[in-house]
Amino acid sequence: MNRATATSLRIEHARVAHAPHIHRLISYWAARTPVLPKSLGQIYENLREFVVALDGENVVGAAAMHIDWADLAEIRSVVVEDGRRGQGVGQLLIEAQIREAEHLGIEKVFVLTDQPGWFARLGFGPIDKADLPHKVWRDCVHCPIFTACTEVALARSVVLPPQS
Repeated sequence: MNRATATSLRIEHARVAHAPHIHRLISYWAARTPVLPKSLGQIYENLREFVVALDGENVVGAAAMHIDWADLAEIRSVVVEDGRRGQGVGQLLIEAQIREAEHLGIEKVFVLTDQPGWFARLGFGPIDKADLPHKVWRDCVHCPIFTACTEVALARSVVLPPQS
């Protein structure tokens, strides 16, 4: 991993101007991988869930975090510009969302992914999808590949600050 490249990036909460760029990245990867497509309207509606990786003013990555319950959130739509993969961009996005979960007081984050090894290197471990009923019955049952889904569920505990 080229850390010098990753550390020159800024991770920020997404702004309205970033939405078309997030949509471009998600659309690119949705056409090639199991990343679920999102309309531009869906991105605007959920913009507050996203953080972006910026190289100058260029969006080179994005990741969303959706709160599922008081103690649980999903990190999803993790996308990185094809030419920037392997440079630590995705890790920076995940770390930013973990910090946000910690700030919000969420105890655990999870992902559904076809890349379990990559997430395992970031501290995620396997869990049973049956432990995610809010996700399964809200989103997964409406997914066109629900009955043939090969994604793996992984979760990571979030270190919460001490209560005052």
